Amino acid sequence: MGLESIGLALGASAETAATVGAMAAGTAATTAMGVYQGQQAAGAQKSAQAQASAQASATAKAADEANNRINQKRPDTVAMLAANAQAGKGGQAGTMLTGPQGIDPSTLQLGKNTLLGQ
Repeated sequence: MGLESIGLALGASAETAATVGAMAAGTAATTAMGVYQGQQAAGAQKSAQAQASAQASATAKAADEANNRINQKRPDTVAMLAANAQAGKGGQAGTMLTGPQGIDPSTLQLGKNTLLGQ
């Protein structure tokens, strides 16, 4: 039962019922078109957001890489050479435990005449 039939059943003239039916059909078509265009706009907005997010991510990555190129970590060769030169001043016998004079052999005697004490 269409809209025209309902209008006729309520006592409206055929012309009025046809006009009301056409208006209702036009309103439904306009509403459907509005919903469709809204869905298209939402899809376009999601696509634009995804593209903007990808662009922002790529820009942040490029900035991070440029920052890392500028601030590269390099060894402090001057300090290493200075430390080696200072260590060389101690001579061959110099260690952290004995110092540059080495070990006095008399301190190694245990007071016994064994192979370990000689």
